[in-house]
Amino acid sequence: MTALPTPLLTVTAEEGRGWVRLRLAGDLDYDTSHELVVRAEDWLAVRPELRELRLGCAELGLCDSMGVSALLQIHRDAAAQGASLHVEDAPPFLDRIMRITGIHHLFARQQDRRPARGAGEAPPPTEQRPSPSP
Repeated sequence: MTALPTPLLTVTAEEGRGWVRLRLAGDLDYDTSHELVVRAEDWLAVRPELRELRLGCAELGLCDSMGVSALLQIHRDAAAQGASLHVEDAPPFLDRIMRITGIHHLFARQQDRRPARGAGEAPPPTEQRPSPSP
């Protein structure tokens, strides 16, 4: 008897007042990204009052370019409904991917609790230090 293959991505949902958390376990890639987008769209459709859609990423194993594309699509869908997308417990590799691709500012992050900025919004001002005199 052959064992059934383990699912590449498992998505479990928790909900509360004004929020839904989708906990991701496995790989967010070419084969699984569409499934996550559909699950997020379904929750946004059945809970139009949502203010926060949270992605729990502690058990995420990898994220390829299609995974990044899925995150961006979910961000657009949530923003269109007036909800923010939170990326929670991002593993270091996901943090790095989001910084390298320049999308980290789009997601409200659990650790800093700052709201995400929308597309086209300027980043917060940075501290300007004078250059040392020669």
